[in-house]
Amino acid sequence: MTAAPPPTDLSARIPAPRREKAARGADAARAEAAAAPARAGATEIQSFRGIAALSTVLFHVWQQYHTYDARGSHPPLDNRFLGALISLEVIDFFFVLSAYLLTLSYARAAIDRGSVRPARLFLFRRAIRIVPLYFLAVLVVWASRNPSLPGDWRDLVEHLTFTHVFDSDRIFYTLGPTWSLSLEIVFYLTLVAVGPLAVRACGRIGTRGGRAALCAAGCAVLFALPLVWLAVARYAWGVPHTDWAAYFGPQARFGGFAAGMGLAVLMVALDGRGKLPGWCSAALSAASAVGLFALSLYSAPENLVFTFYHPLASLLWVVLLYSTLQAAQRVRWHRVLHTRWLTGTGLVSYSLFIWHEPIMLQAHKVGLLPQGPEGFPLALLIVLAVSIPVAVASYWFIEYPSSLLGRLKDSSGKPRDFYPEVAR
Repeated sequence: MTAAPPPTDLSARIPAPRREKAARGADAARAEAAAAPARAGATEIQSFRGIAALSTVLFHVWQQYHTYDARGSHPPLDNRFLGALISLEVIDFFFVLSAYLLTLSYARAAIDRGSVRPARLFLFRRAIRIVPLYFLAVLVVWASRNPSLPGDWRDLVEHLTFTHVFDSDRIFYTLGPTWSLSLEIVFYLTLVAVGPLAVRACGRIGTRGGRAALCAAGCAVLFALPLVWLAVARYAWGVPHTDWAAYFGPQARFGGFAAGMGLAVLMVALDGRGKLPGWCSAALSAASAVGLFALSLYSAPENLVFTFYHPLASLLWVVLLYSTLQAAQRVRWHRVLHTRWLTGTGLVSYSLFIWHEPIMLQAHKVGLLPQGPEGFPLALLIVLAVSIPVAVASYWFIEYPSSLLGRLKDSSGKPRDFYPEVAR
């Protein structure tokens, strides 16, 4: 009698209950692998958020204490190098980081032929992350500044619809820094549109390297488009830098998101390989920091550095994040990123970002902040002393409860059934 050929699927030898358990284990392993890049450097990322939020507060208090006359604006401390350090814009870091974290799942699906969660689930989770606190802050601040109706109803509508970034007159009204949230919304919509397309396109490519190259090329195109816009707007059409909608809109600032998407593709493509020795990680981090400082130092209205500041800064932020995430061992300066006060600030960074400006402006209005340029250091301490406790309370009473709404949806994006019928 001829022996039966061995089964091609070795799992056929395993009893059904154990096969199901093994399958669940394999699914969990795949999910674990997909989540690994997002968890790598999570503490450092949290601290970077905290540093960026504190830098934003510092910059806005610095900006508040500028004086203006016929010769232009004058900083509270007349030191070119200090001014460049304080004026170093970190908004591109937020764009890069947001795009990196949110693109990871799409990059993993495209390069490793996985699956992605439905767009409705992605958008739902992003909405509960940013909308409740943002809407509450907009309504509170707008109402306090428009005591009689109808008030500036257009400003309110634009902020509630995230379209104020397209209005040069009102882009910085109500909550000045939140023009960037308009760009976040554009990025979310772009990602759920191009992400699945990239996954399908990569499905036709047989090699992993080819799939990674296609994703990287797509990110490069998205990065190049704002460069073209900036060049045309500045050098062909002569659009002045004070046309805020022209230079703050997605057509000018999407490069930060594209750079973060490219970082996600790179990290997934490497898949844990190519770790940097400590000296190399430290050198890259230092080089990116020096480059960012140089951009801020040599940027002046209408010059070349000023025109292309943000795409160049985005690339340098990518280098900083890459050198941190890809380090083979913790570099000495990374210890700072593991301090509890800094990670705690990172946890409440969104609330700090939202509330610090209205707190500063109200404190200045009622006379709680010192007058004159020499009052800048004390004003900074006062704003931080008030804003940080408010941010902590805002996180625990608004942000955290809002995040629990995520449990309303299951992994497929459908409403979760909290009371399934018991099988009889």
